[in-house]
Amino acid sequence: MSVSAESAVGHDELAVLKLLALEGGLEGDVKISCSRLAERLEASNQTASRRLQRLESSDLLERDTVSDGQWVAVTDAGERALHAEYEDYRRIFESDLEVELEGTVTSGMGEGRHYISLSGYKRQFADRLGYEPFPGTLNVDLREDSVRRRSAMASLEPVPIDGWEDEDRTYGPAVCHPATVETTDGGCYEEAHIIAPERTHHDEDQLEVIAPEKLRETLELEDGDRVTVSVGDRR
Repeated sequence: MSVSAESAVGHDELAVLKLLALEGGLEGDVKISCSRLAERLEASNQTASRRLQRLESSDLLERDTVSDGQWVAVTDAGERALHAEYEDYRRIFESDLEVELEGTVTSGMGEGRHYISLSGYKRQFADRLGYEPFPGTLNVDLREDSVRRRSAMASLEPVPIDGWEDEDRTYGPAVCHPATVETTDGGCYEEAHIIAPERTHHDEDQLEVIAPEKLRETLELEDGDRVTVSVGDRR
């Protein structure tokens, strides 16, 4: 989603998205008219139409206009936006909020080992996380439902890792979230962190986990093993 598209979507548009989801828009196409939507919103037809247009241009909604209304459906991106709103409310009304993500262990590209070992990051890890991570990350391919759930991490307070530079180049910032890694056979490691660099080759379906120890050896993990990563607020 582009910056301009993001700026076009606010609380008013998300309220429309919620209404459409309640009408069944998460399951598939639902038919609605601007006049009916305007009545629900207590707004004009033009306002209702404008909000639908903004949702569509931001890829949160798909729609097909017909003579007597329009067919609309909430996209995967729209569902993630609603889920993020839901997690915000959970954070308001519930304590000790955690986001539970499931996936399988996979081999990384080796860039984690390099960046975690850089002095500008290592100093911050020791100061802000309380340890120097093992030089490498545990890479997890997330299940489809966990990819959607990952957006809920936006409501968690992260540990910031600042960007820095040396004589050769500039290194970008990152955020870390406390995490617990559990295996299917009962293994558990509680002193880990999710790390999300600002610039990375990984997609939203991949998770990188750091810890003081080599998690593959400590938890006896191999590629293809299933794990659950519970992500929480800054400690």
